[in-house]
Amino acid sequence: MAPSSVASPLCTWLVAACMSVGCDEEHSFKHSAFQSPERLSRTARRRRVSSKCSAGGHDFPRGLISTFCGSSLQALMSSCLAFEPCEEYYSSKGLSSSAFFGDNGFSLFGSSNGPMTRRQRRMNRAAHSGMTMAVAGQPAKEVATKKPLTKQRRVVVTGMGVVTPLGHDPDIFYNNLLEGASGISEIEAFDCAHFPTRIAGEIKSFSTDKWVAPKLSKRADKFMLYMLTAGKKALVDGGITEELMHDLRKDKCGVLIGSAMGGMKVFYDAIEALRVSYKKMNPFCVPFATTNMGSAILAMDIGWMGPNYSISTACATSNFCILNAANHIIRGEADMMLCGGSDATIIPIGLGGFVACRALSQRNSDPTKASRPWDINRDGFVMGEGAGVLLLEELEHAKERGANIYAEFLGGSFTCDAYHMTEPHPEGTGVVLCIEKALAQSGVAREDVNYINAHATSTLAGDLQEYQALIRCFGQNPEVRVNSTKSMIGHLLGAAGAVEAVATVQALRTGWVHPNVNLENPDEGVDTNVLVGPKKERLDIKVALSNSFGFGGHNSSILFAPYK
Repeated sequence: MAPSSVASPLCTWLVAACMSVGCDEEHSFKHSAFQSPERLSRTARRRRVSSKCSAGGHDFPRGLISTFCGSSLQALMSSCLAFEPCEEYYSSKGLSSSAFFGDNGFSLFGSSNGPMTRRQRRMNRAAHSGMTMAVAGQPAKEVATKKPLTKQRRVVVTGMGVVTPLGHDPDIFYNNLLEGASGISEIEAFDCAHFPTRIAGEIKSFSTDKWVAPKLSKRADKFMLYMLTAGKKALVDGGITEELMHDLRKDKCGVLIGSAMGGMKVFYDAIEALRVSYKKMNPFCVPFATTNMGSAILAMDIGWMGPNYSISTACATSNFCILNAANHIIRGEADMMLCGGSDATIIPIGLGGFVACRALSQRNSDPTKASRPWDINRDGFVMGEGAGVLLLEELEHAKERGANIYAEFLGGSFTCDAYHMTEPHPEGTGVVLCIEKALAQSGVAREDVNYINAHATSTLAGDLQEYQALIRCFGQNPEVRVNSTKSMIGHLLGAAGAVEAVATVQALRTGWVHPNVNLENPDEGVDTNVLVGPKKERLDIKVALSNSFGFGGHNSSILFAPYK
C-alpha cells in the first residue's frame, strides 16, 4: 500500500511538524513553506540522530522517515514534552522501526501486514508506555540547563495586613508574639458545652468600619470580611494612597488570596433556612460561600484587573497563594499582588467536623496551655481564625514609587506526600523534597537558612515528622533556630501560612524571633538547642524559611531574606 493512500490529517500534521524542526545534512529538505532559513540554522545546532526506518518491508521516502525518526522526534520530545530522550534513544537500537513502531511493522502511517490482533496492540501500547516512562524519568536538571539566561525580576514585600486573635495590626500582632501572649481562650460565639473541645483562637473584637461597606458587612461571611479588611490594611501599610492608586496600571495589579474552607457560616445558615423553605435562603449564599469571592470582591473594590483567583489546598493554602502571586510578578504578568489567606470556621459545623476527626486538643481547663508544639503532652491542635495578606511588588516598581521594602521574597516550592488524607508521611519524604526544591529554586544554600517558622500544629505525628525533616535538611547548621507561631494563636487553617509569613517578615525586620510557649517537656528525640526557648531571642537572620502543610499531603515552603 502506498504511503499516500493511508495518510490522515494527523499524519499530515506530524509530517509538517517534523519537517519544520529540521533533519541532518544527509537527509535534509529544501527550504519550504514549513521551514525558513532562520528556523533551519537555529535547529541545526540541536543534537540529532538519524535512523533507517521501514515498516513491513515497504520503504517509505527515506528523507521523510529519517527526519521523523531521527532529530525531529528528539526535538519534538525536547521542546513539546520538556523532557530529554532516555539513554535507550542513543543506543544502537535507537529509533529503529522495530524499537519505535514495534516488531509487527505498525507505523503511524498504517500497517502493511494487515490488521493487528488485539494482543499485538496491547504489546505495542506496553512498549510505547515503557519508552514514555523512561523519557519522563530523566532528571529535571537536564531541562533546566536549556533555559536561556535572563535577568529575573525580583520580588519584595512592601505591605502587610493581619486580622488575628492577637491583634489586627502587624506590629501589635508581632509584639504580642514576642511577649509570649496567648490568643487562645474559651469559645464565646456559640454554646459549645456539649462538645469535647470548647476552646479556640477566637477573634473577640473585630470591626469592619472604614474597611467594608455596611451592607456587605451584614451579608458576607466572616472569612470574606477578614480578607477584605486585611487586604486593605496591607495596601495602607504599603503606602498605596488614593492618588497613587489612580496612577497604577490596574491591569498589572492582582489579587490572589485563598481560603481552605470558604464561607462555611453562610452555607450553614442557608441549610438551616432550607429546613423551613428555599424562600428563606440568603440569595447570596452560593457566591459568598465560594473561596474565590473574597479575592474577587477585593479586586472590585480597588479596581485591580490583573490576575485574580483563589487557591484552596487546606492548611497550605496561603503559601500556595504567595508563591503563585510571586510567580505572576516574576513572569511580568503583574507588578503588584495582594496575596495570602483567610478562614473563619469557629462555628458548630467547623468545630464538630474537626472533633469528629479527633484532631483537636481537649485541654479545656487551661486554654492558653493547649497548643504545645513538640511537647510530649500535646493532644491535638487548637482551631484559630483570621486572615493574613502580603503586598508583593516587583523591586524596580517598588523603588520607583519610593516604597518601604520590608523583605525580599526569594522563592519556594510545593510537593505532595501522596500517602494519606490527613496523616503525614512517616519518613517525611514529601517535606524534605519540598524544602530541597525550595532551596534549589531560590538559589539558597542550606547553611544560609538560620530561621524556620515551622508548620508545627501540636499534633502527635505532624510535629515530630516535620522536626525530623528539618534536622535532615539543616541539622548540620548550629545557628538554625525553629519556632511555631501556632503555640500562641492556634491553627488558622488556610490563613495560617500568610499570618506566619507576616511573623517571619517581622522577625527579619526586628531581629527578634518569638518564643515557643508551652514547650515544657520536649518529645523524645527533640533537641531543644534547635528550638527557640520560652523567651524571645535575638537573631541576625540571613534567610528565613516558612513551612505550611495541609490535609491531602500538600507541602509548601517559602523563603524570605533581608532586602539588600
